[in-house]
Amino acid sequence: MELPLVVGVDGSDSSLSAVDWAVDEAARHGLPLRLIHASLWEHYEGTVPSGGPRRPSVRVMAEHIVASAAERAQLRDPDVKVSTDILPEEAASALLHAGDTASVLVTGSRGRGGLRGLLLGSVSLAVAARAPCPVIVVRGDKAGLAGTHERMLLGAGNPDTSGDAVRFAFREAGLRACVLDVVRAWRCPAHESADPAAPGGTPARYHEERARALLDELLRDAITDHPAVRVRPTTVEGPAHKVLVDRSAAADLVIVGARRRHGHGGLQLGRVGHTLLHHARCPVAVVPQQ
Repeated sequence: MELPLVVGVDGSDSSLSAVDWAVDEAARHGLPLRLIHASLWEHYEGTVPSGGPRRPSVRVMAEHIVASAAERAQLRDPDVKVSTDILPEEAASALLHAGDTASVLVTGSRGRGGLRGLLLGSVSLAVAARAPCPVIVVRGDKAGLAGTHERMLLGAGNPDTSGDAVRFAFREAGLRACVLDVVRAWRCPAHESADPAAPGGTPARYHEERARALLDELLRDAITDHPAVRVRPTTVEGPAHKVLVDRSAAADLVIVGARRRHGHGGLQLGRVGHTLLHHARCPVAVVPQQ
């Protein structure tokens, strides 16, 4: 049985954008869609007299949120199977638990309780940093959200920590029949820039060639397994987080891998992942290396 695509909904504009995006994604993959709203209304249920005819207002609001989200999803694509749940947990905990039986978790970039000026909601960040499955945070400008670029962007990490992200990216690009840009950023440390005896002739050339070799190693099997995917591998000098944010303006989805921290729960997002989640111009997929 195929695992559903799970979306966190809270009634905010951001979560409704996430629902729209997730419906299209579920349709592409032929997956059911599960809409989750987390509410601790049971904690307040005792304030209503026992046997009273009225239900707690927070429960009524929760039911309205999931019903509205489900109606929106069905109007967008009636062929996508939609289910809903109201879970008595904190939002991040509910989504993380749901991630154990999800193909992908989808969230908006900001929740209803987000403070003005924050670039990314705390729930979205917590889920992206700790989920056991791929997480997609739906954010970006109108073009990025609409998916009109027909181009995806993969930030190429090291071969031993990015294999699952590569496989995810190739599957997505194949389903969308779009170009997959794969970028490996490299930099020449300042203390090496004046060393003419570096391997490869110059320090810069050495680091560029090393980046290209790592990129070739990372993509070799995926290119063989997905011959129909149009791949454009590129090495670029510069900080990876800045390179990927700039290039996200021309992408429909940017994908990065995340490695598990030894001895700790959750993932190691690193500077690149954090920067993309806060500043990318299109939705961001964080794929854990299993």
